[in-house]
Amino acid sequence: MPKLHITTQIACEQADIPPKNLFRKWALTAIRVDTEVTIRIVDEAEGRALNKAYRGKDYATNVLTFPITEEPHLMGDIVICAPVVASEALAQHKPLVAHYAHLTVHGILHLHGYDHEIEAQATLMEGLETAIITKLGYANPYLIT
Repeated sequence: MPKLHITTQIACEQADIPPKNLFRKWALTAIRVDTEVTIRIVDEAEGRALNKAYRGKDYATNVLTFPITEEPHLMGDIVICAPVVASEALAQHKPLVAHYAHLTVHGILHLHGYDHEIEAQATLMEGLETAIITKLGYANPYLIT
């Protein structure tokens, strides 16, 4: 089983953020190789600033992934924007904890090199996400009710 070193930073005041042990559980289920990751939960201002600085998009997005290296093990940062996650979960009629689980898994898969810019890649990545999320006991994240 791959080893995980995870640091979870809560950098916002939102009250409904899942406990750190769940982020560890979700990441452990998604990793395929030894991994060192920092997951940072941010507010809308920080999410927007990071998205603008690194992607040129002037809005807060749900998750950003910053791969650092693949050697000697996988290393990177994942930033999750709490207000966006809460808003999306509400709009999509999903349990908030399930949406956090999905975005954590999504970020881990990005660290592993998966992407969703091309349809075939998106299909592969979504299939992996669905398999991992349902293994964790949550519903398919791509079925929006």
